[in-house]
Amino acid sequence: MAAPEKLVTTVSTKGQVILPSVIRKRREWGAGTRLQVEDTPEGVLLKPAPAFAETRPEDVFGSLPHSGEPKTLEEMDAGVLAEARRRHARD
Repeated sequence: MAAPEKLVTTVSTKGQVILPSVIRKRREWGAGTRLQVEDTPEGVLLKPAPAFAETRPEDVFGSLPHSGEPKTLEEMDAGVLAEARRRHARD
């Protein structure tokens, strides 16, 4: 197995770093890609930033008003299936 290639870049006076194009292309990181930066013992780790903040069920539970009797799991499953069929039919 070949040794991984060593790529070098420079930190600008503004603290900016240009990632080599071979890495940007391999990762499909185009202009405007948001990255998370993590400081690790081995160095700096860059990962794509999530599109949305993590949400816990307790943060949103009960946030939408509902009137009437609660739906059963079977009724919810049937509703989801009906909507999936409706959306698929229009494709």
